[in-house]
Amino acid sequence: QVQLVESGGGLVQAGGSLRLSCAASGRTLSRYAIGWFRQAPGTEREFVAVVTWSGARTSYVDSVKGRFTISRDSAKNTVYLQMNSLKPEDTAVYYCAAGWATNWGALQSPDEYDYWGQGTQVTVSS
Repeated sequence: QVQLVESGGGLVQAGGSLRLSCAASGRTLSRYAIGWFRQAPGTEREFVAVVTWSGARTSYVDSVKGRFTISRDSAKNTVYLQMNSLKPEDTAVYYCAAGWATNWGALQSPDEYDYWGQGTQVTVSS
């Protein structure tokens, strides 16, 4: 079992920054990759970024490359999503999720994730 709790969402103006946190607990965290997804009203859940628990591998959706950075602090069992140069189209509920790291090539699909947090709202005003 893995438990995930997101925090750090809020309201920010376009061009601003936010840092989301995903606090993880469980006995087998090293076997998992942690991904961030987002979902705006009326849309499907969208992959944003993923990192292995070791931090050795990361992947991003093209629309956030150069603006978002995913990282992890293994001592704190926490994964971060640093979001800079935010745009109104980044507005969504952001979720972190845990999926088997051995399925790296498939980890852009939400179907590959076994555990999900409750989500945190990010709103970017224009």
